[in-house]
Amino acid sequence: MFGFLKEKIKSAVTAIKNAVVKQKEEEVKEEIQEVETKIEEGEVQEERKESLIEKIKKKLTTFTLSEADFERVFWELEKVLLENNVAVSTIEKIHKDLRKKLVGQSIKRGELEQEIKKTLKRTLEEILLEPFDLIERIKKESKDGPYVIVFFGINGSGKTTTIAKVAHMLQKHKISCILAAGDTFRAASIEQLSEHANKLGIEIVKNKYGSDPAAVAFDAIAHAKARNIKAVLIDTAGRMHSNVNLMEEMKKICKVAKPNMRIFIGEAITGNDAVEQAREFDSKAGIDAIILTKADVDEKGGASISIGQVTGKPILYLGMGQNMDDLEPFKKERIIKSVGL
Repeated sequence: MFGFLKEKIKSAVTAIKNAVVKQKEEEVKEEIQEVETKIEEGEVQEERKESLIEKIKKKLTTFTLSEADFERVFWELEKVLLENNVAVSTIEKIHKDLRKKLVGQSIKRGELEQEIKKTLKRTLEEILLEPFDLIERIKKESKDGPYVIVFFGINGSGKTTTIAKVAHMLQKHKISCILAAGDTFRAASIEQLSEHANKLGIEIVKNKYGSDPAAVAFDAIAHAKARNIKAVLIDTAGRMHSNVNLMEEMKKICKVAKPNMRIFIGEAITGNDAVEQAREFDSKAGIDAIILTKADVDEKGGASISIGQVTGKPILYLGMGQNMDDLEPFKKERIIKSVGL
């Protein structure tokens, strides 16, 4: 996971260090030449040459970066982050933190690379939001009625399969649940969710294609209340945030279902597209948390790093494969380690 980004960050940090060292070496060389010129012209005494040159050479052991120095070398890292789908606002945060740590500070030559990595790590620790425990929340808030979760995202994001994975996870924690086939738009969506329900041995509430998904959600919640089922997982039609009618339909579902949790499901491998989708869904319907699918094959990592910072909503889980158990809790320590920090 994030192998490409890891190697690129490593290369960029090394390139920044080398660029700074080269720049300082050139500055020292110019200063030494200036001293030698002054000696030749009689402006500086010959006996002072050695002490002056030694003083100049000390600048190679400890660096002080100016604002211009920093802006010149940061571009190496900025290119890497942009190429790996890290959001612009996230890059700006990294830029701000690195500038604060490096500009005007005395840094030993051998510690420059480490200082950059340490600052990057601290910034990622701030950017990556700590997820809440969904299992504990369901257990706590389902005492007086079912805990209702609505899932939404665009077509092809792995939403229906992810809902089945969440249901399987709840089963393992002995939390009863029911599925609501609220995607009455996409062909075969009801059959797909029904197949998952049958394999898991979970009840499913469904209606015919073209029926009102809000009514399906309502019926599922009523059934859960009657049977003392602890959680209702509502599937919805995949939709682009620009589709006004489907967005209004989603708002209606939420108005009827009054969900405890609204989870956006996006593909990690789509990078900035997933980030933008989550931001738009949040602005138009409101989201509480995020699940990113296909994280196991995401070599760039931009969405996982940026999406929480852009939306202010935590990633709860990462989809790490096709099996029902391949839904892993999001841990920011793992993300930081995955990029080599």
